[in-house]
Amino acid sequence: MRRRSVLTAAGAAALAAPVLGAAQAVAAPGSAGAVGAAGVAGAAGSSGARRLEIRGVDISSLPKNEDHGAVYRTADGRCEDPVRLIARAGVTHARLKVWVNPADGYNNKAHVLPLARRLKRAGVGIWIDFHYSDSWADPAHQTKPAAWAGLDVAGLSRAVYDHTADVLGALRRQGTPAQLVQIGNELNGGLIWPEGNWEHFDNMTAFLKAGLSAARDTTPRVRTILHLANGGDNGLYRWWFDNVVSYGVDFDIIGLSYYPFWHGPIENAAANMADITARYGKPCVIAETAYPFTLESEDAVNDIMNDPSQLTEGYPATPAGQAAWLRTVADLAAGVPGGQGLGYCYWEGLWTYRAGSGWDPTDPSSGNAWENLALFDFQDRELPGLRTLGRYRS
Repeated sequence: MRRRSVLTAAGAAALAAPVLGAAQAVAAPGSAGAVGAAGVAGAAGSSGARRLEIRGVDISSLPKNEDHGAVYRTADGRCEDPVRLIARAGVTHARLKVWVNPADGYNNKAHVLPLARRLKRAGVGIWIDFHYSDSWADPAHQTKPAAWAGLDVAGLSRAVYDHTADVLGALRRQGTPAQLVQIGNELNGGLIWPEGNWEHFDNMTAFLKAGLSAARDTTPRVRTILHLANGGDNGLYRWWFDNVVSYGVDFDIIGLSYYPFWHGPIENAAANMADITARYGKPCVIAETAYPFTLESEDAVNDIMNDPSQLTEGYPATPAGQAAWLRTVADLAAGVPGGQGLGYCYWEGLWTYRAGSGWDPTDPSSGNAWENLALFDFQDRELPGLRTLGRYRS
């Protein structure tokens, strides 16, 4: 997700509305119904001590951060390899985004391959997140890679296949195959705009099928994920996945972004996850979540989370509050009926502030608006939330 421009749940629903009556679009049926707080508590409680298979963290920014001088420390201040730190904490998977031709040269195959080798040595699984863009892809931005600008739909489908196969094939050949792969990132409105936007489900699903085929052709045991934002919006998920399934798209896992400060009450997320896993017969994973350990900012850029009004009741912006949120999200995943919640992933937990390692890949002076949501504090020390992520429900 690009953190400076996020669609709200209402915005996503509005985005969906124009195509509900389009040719071959499937209108979303009635909502799954509300689940009260007691229902969520009951679902989580009934999961008992069920372990979560996926307790992941997105570390896409790590190579750029390290190149700009970032260090990572244990809680008592000793410098340590951050990949070893996350492995020691019990993290099962690291998520790595892939751009096509990024302006700064990061988040591409050249940087993903050595990072994957580090993860393999540490015993951490690899989760690849294809954006099919040169920069951030999210509900508000799905910009076509510049190198693909002149291609028609058939050419774009081929480009999706080739790009996916190139990265995943290189990972497999070096002995670090991906275990999980996202074909697109936060696909509320489609991908590779304008050809693959929400008005063109035929094109959108052709692109998805190309990526899925490439993933399976290069890495037969990989599990594939289709990922939307707005994890509490059941109407969005029914509309989008009803359409995609109607076009015969075959995938393995439903991915959701769920941030409490953007995506509504946890009861809504619980109801949505229960509904979609039953409706589509697929397990789900919370592909992105996060919570601040402070509302202060280390750099001159005003952080996305900066005001007490943005906080969720019962979860202060403290290291303990951040860890408490992670336990709650783990319980949310564990409480999906039938054991269909595979786990969750913390977004960009290692993106601490370093000058030059900011938001905009075209602007080295751009700052970091995320450092108060990292899993390391402003003195580069690991926070309790990292151990909670790895050990709780392990």
